[in-house]
Amino acid sequence: MCTTCGCEQGNLYIEGDERNPHSAFRAAPFAPPARLAAAITTVNLFTPSVAAKGDLHYGHGEAGTHAPGLSQRKMVELEINVLEKNNQLARRNRQRFSERQQLTLNLVSSPGSGKTTLLTETLKRLRDKTRCAVIEGDQQTVNDAERIRATGTPAIQVNTGKGCHLDAQMVADAMARLPLAEGGILFIENVGNLVCPAGFDLGERHKVAVLSVTEGEDKPLKYPHLFAAASLLLLNKIDLLPYLDFDMEKCLAYAREVNPEIEILPVSATKGDGMDAWLAWLEAQRCA
Repeated sequence: MCTTCGCEQGNLYIEGDERNPHSAFRAAPFAPPARLAAAITTVNLFTPSVAAKGDLHYGHGEAGTHAPGLSQRKMVELEINVLEKNNQLARRNRQRFSERQQLTLNLVSSPGSGKTTLLTETLKRLRDKTRCAVIEGDQQTVNDAERIRATGTPAIQVNTGKGCHLDAQMVADAMARLPLAEGGILFIENVGNLVCPAGFDLGERHKVAVLSVTEGEDKPLKYPHLFAAASLLLLNKIDLLPYLDFDMEKCLAYAREVNPEIEILPVSATKGDGMDAWLAWLEAQRCA
């Protein structure tokens, strides 16, 4: 989790805040954040487990991870504190979404999976059927929000600065700036990352994992926490299968090994394959 990478707000920026002198997020989005010098006094060393072939495993401690200078007990305490605060805010978000009968989805993938293209193509198909809105998460730039707005869909960009994921507070601040329609769909496109977003509840109804066939079929085993938390896996870029050494059946088996209940839809955002099934899934969830 983020106790490992040490991610923090850094230069958190939500579109529109530069015009609000009282905003907690008022900052130029690309200015480097100030850093305070910290003296290192002691270092708590962690000994990884060693496999028979010499491979090192740093995730076998009580915390399930490792960070220099932090004991396993301290890391567990930090994670409990951070997640409990986030979960309180996520429950508040979920209540607000429920009051509006809003289907809220948290889209998570690695960078380059085609998540934004998939989302823009989805929005074009839903334009005359369902009112949608989007929260875009990236470390920097408003590029993806601009791509979303070009489809006619309202969107707000959240730049996390040094942060590697969105959290429930960021979503609460962004959703207040969006026209969330009764019975509509809110797509949250998380920061490109298969690790930390899996652990943070944003108040969504479902996490949707997006995996492209260019990434390799063993991703569900390498990053099991995301696939275990996801309700749906969109296997994207299947139009490239003839040009790749990708074993789709093995990938699907790995995903179900991690999460036997996960639904899987192969799609191609650029060619349109599987998009009708994806839209049907969205409609079924919206009416549920």
